[in-house]
Amino acid sequence: MSLLLTRHDAHPFMGMDVPWLLEQRALTRRDHPFIVWVPFDGAARSLGYGEFHARVQRIAGGLHKRGVRRGERVLIHLDNCAEALLAWYACTWLGAVAVTTNARAAGDELAYYAEHSEAVAGITQPRFAELVATHCTGLKWLAVTADDNGVPPPHPTERSHHFDALEAEPLPRHAPDPLAACSVQYTSGTTSRPKGVLWTHANALWGARINALHEDLRAEDVHLVHLPLFHTNAQAYSVLACLWAGATAVVMPRFSASRFWGVSLAHRCTWTSLVPFCVKALMDLAVPAHHYRLWGSAVNEPPTDAHFRVKTLGWWGMTETITHGIVGSPHLPNRPLSIGRPAPEYGIAIVEDDSVPVREARHVEPGGSGQLLIRGVRGLSLFHEYLANPRATADSFDPDGWFRTGDMINILDDGSLQFGDRSKDMLKVGGENVAASEIERVVLQVAGVHECAVVAKKHPMLDEVPVLFVLPAAHADIDLLERIQSACAAQLADFKRPHEVRIVKEFPRSTLEKIAKAELRRMLEAEPPRQPELSR
Repeated sequence: MSLLLTRHDAHPFMGMDVPWLLEQRALTRRDHPFIVWVPFDGAARSLGYGEFHARVQRIAGGLHKRGVRRGERVLIHLDNCAEALLAWYACTWLGAVAVTTNARAAGDELAYYAEHSEAVAGITQPRFAELVATHCTGLKWLAVTADDNGVPPPHPTERSHHFDALEAEPLPRHAPDPLAACSVQYTSGTTSRPKGVLWTHANALWGARINALHEDLRAEDVHLVHLPLFHTNAQAYSVLACLWAGATAVVMPRFSASRFWGVSLAHRCTWTSLVPFCVKALMDLAVPAHHYRLWGSAVNEPPTDAHFRVKTLGWWGMTETITHGIVGSPHLPNRPLSIGRPAPEYGIAIVEDDSVPVREARHVEPGGSGQLLIRGVRGLSLFHEYLANPRATADSFDPDGWFRTGDMINILDDGSLQFGDRSKDMLKVGGENVAASEIERVVLQVAGVHECAVVAKKHPMLDEVPVLFVLPAAHADIDLLERIQSACAAQLADFKRPHEVRIVKEFPRSTLEKIAKAELRRMLEAEPPRQPELSR
């Protein structure tokens, strides 16, 4: 049975919640910059801990004035901007639950997020306002920021719907409840729809404290944040960790190779988190004399560290783990290209078969490869639950509380761990998790499609891209490809859309007549590299 934090348990965050931590930082670091917003157009804007705290109180007051109550959910559909953080922390202050959604989501996906989370209100930006209003019809109201990440919109937002109009009388901080729901993030899985990962306030505080510890983050550090704030990496590894340490987060609208070094130097950044495609994009640029002491990424100390003159800290984590379950050491040498060693805050098991309880499974020895399970306390060091999905929550844990990650891990001869593979129906597209079944669900609804399968193909910049194989129905016409493209464009975020569509006369089959995706992958691997295209 999985371990679940209860009100009777002693834990590190008794009497604390996210507002408590923010208030402490406003008292101890009042004038120190917490968030520095650096838009691509216009001047940077700094919010000290005291000013950020005061605005959060006023926005929380505005949310309450508009009818949002504790426990209710607010959809936050924003690219990186100061308002994304103000909105998230205002929800925590009120006791509402922030539902952060991928800014690249299509209308069909947004409709699902809003309906599934039962969001009562929404916060977005001008570029997405019509999309959100059209597809999230259950929202009672929608607030819109003044600009698109610093860029003025073609048509100004009505003042009554403006994000700044939310500010009202400051809302007093309520008594802390560390077990209360804090936020929901939707993550791709092996089911046809993403699952809503629910964090408690204790989860968020765990992420803040343990991420800061793992990263050796200090009060004098300046952490560059360019990964999306609707993901755990930027929200917990970066911003919450900065809040715990009393450090500064410099926030960019998104990753930009051409702006990376300029912003880094202007703000004397000392820490940043990257994904592999960011590193690839920076390799073509000259490296100036900089102030970075550590980078965080997928692997420890890759060969590129010599080029960038910085040490990279490798790690493994998931939205469900809030922080790193496996991580390198910032103070000692790490095995190059490993993901580190098990973090002391978790139990880690690597077994041959995760369908049986860990206590009965055969554990992998050094030199071997196996399936990764992680053990912690739900609501504290592991997510509380999958929102409104008790079956998925139960199925993700073994009888003794070990969480089945679906990832494969290699144990190296020195005890270091190396990422081996992921569940084969999951793709990693430019740092985004994509479930093949999400794409297949859309394509199977297209008239003329009999069967389809999506598999990953290696890509030089994005790591992997989806390739769609389609077996047409007998009555399919020549417009089938066009209809597939239209359906994917309408219902899927751009990074989920197939880079290639291939029409097949038959599928390779495995047992029980299932499509043998392994054979499709082998076929792609055997092909010479080529540019992504739509082919038949």
